[in-house]
Amino acid sequence: MSGGKTAADRRDEVLDAAYTCLTRYGVRRTTMDDIAAEMGVSRSALYQYVSGKDAAFRLLAERLHARALDRARAVAASDAPVGDRVLGVLGVKLDLVLDLRGDSPHAAELLDARARLFGDVCAGFTAEVRALLVAMLSESGPGDAVGSGDAVGDTAEILLAVVTGLEGASEPRRLLARAVDALFACPGCAH
Repeated sequence: MSGGKTAADRRDEVLDAAYTCLTRYGVRRTTMDDIAAEMGVSRSALYQYVSGKDAAFRLLAERLHARALDRARAVAASDAPVGDRVLGVLGVKLDLVLDLRGDSPHAAELLDARARLFGDVCAGFTAEVRALLVAMLSESGPGDAVGSGDAVGDTAEILLAVVTGLEGASEPRRLLARAVDALFACPGCAH
């Protein structure tokens, strides 16, 4: 390990280089040679840290989703009112998409739940966000507009669908705030 860098440091460099290549070429067109060149190492040196291009992109998807999930969990655990926390968690999910799309249309490939390489990572992330939403919405209590039991799960699904629908909107963050405000502004909703 050169320069006192740990294997984890080098792996982070590999993932950073893989992300740069992804934004230029996409998953399919990126090669191990591209990643190695971006990193400034030989292709054989690259194999010390990842077993191949597929592994590099899977690790990259895991890192991006884990970081976003950490942010979402922090928001959910805050002392803010439920509506603010729901908006914050949904905002984390929306920001992940918008940030990646802002970097490159190719970067959004890391969000495809149908992708062979990392679809399960994307689906797992969404399931975790759904669980956070259900937990927060359940705090509202019985008799509110969100409801309880299946209704809470349905509300979480609807909110996730709203986020997905807003990904291509002209002002997605503003519209998301309006959608969450509408849910929590209704009579009988807990705040």
